[in-house]
Amino acid sequence: MLEKPDTQEFTGATRYVLDEELASIVNISMALEMPLLLKGEPGTGKTMLAHAIAENLGMPLIVLNVKSSMKLVEALYQYDTLTRLNDSRFGDSSRNVSNIEDYLRMGKIGQAFVADRRTVLLIDEIDKADTDFQDDMLDVLDQMEFDIMEVDKTISARNRPVIIITSNAKKDLSDPFLGRCNFHHIAFPDPKMMRKILGVHFPALDSTLMENAIGAFYKLRGLDNIEKRPATRELINWIRALKADTDFRPAQLAKGDLPYLGVLFKKSGDYEQAGSVTRRRRLI
Repeated sequence: MLEKPDTQEFTGATRYVLDEELASIVNISMALEMPLLLKGEPGTGKTMLAHAIAENLGMPLIVLNVKSSMKLVEALYQYDTLTRLNDSRFGDSSRNVSNIEDYLRMGKIGQAFVADRRTVLLIDEIDKADTDFQDDMLDVLDQMEFDIMEVDKTISARNRPVIIITSNAKKDLSDPFLGRCNFHHIAFPDPKMMRKILGVHFPALDSTLMENAIGAFYKLRGLDNIEKRPATRELINWIRALKADTDFRPAQLAKGDLPYLGVLFKKSGDYEQAGSVTRRRRLI
């Protein structure tokens, strides 16, 4: 029997800067027992939100990383026919080859259903999957049960998980799928929000370094024809690199001297373009 979810509220986590609107949609989604679909460019904190919810509410986190070739059954359970065949041939296993259940193991959704306590289920990058996968998955999550055909058995969720679904918007999601989720778009942080994020990661960060790094970062992100713009994690790693260099001085950034561009840009063309621009003119 599906247990009634508790009434815990998400209030943020130690290393996740949360705005009021996002907190509200997380909590209303839990109250309505609906999946929350998050969209936004890479690096906006979609995946980390699920980690933050799990930390704040004291729940285990189960992550389903969606692949383009994935079939729904893989996310529900797997039947290991090869191991059963080998056990049948060689007879050196403690498993009972006549008992198919000995050769079944739960996929990520199945694990969330059979868990003894409520979990946070993160379904990451759903836009990689085809439409049938998306719609069939939500059927399972609506009903909170699925069938294991090999043993004619229905697995029903013991506890309704908190379901977070992310999309990088590389492919449109179906209207039925969108209609069965709550939705929130996480915009890329503006400089004010970025200062708060950096304050969490670097509580004692030199103010000149912070301001000069943020100024250079947003100007680099704004360059034309960049294939992969640096995200928040790249800025955090860049600041770590700058702090680790004992010869670095924050004033260098104001002069257009931007070391370690390879921490910010991971594509050769982007790296070369950023380097060329910084050599020609000051960014701050």
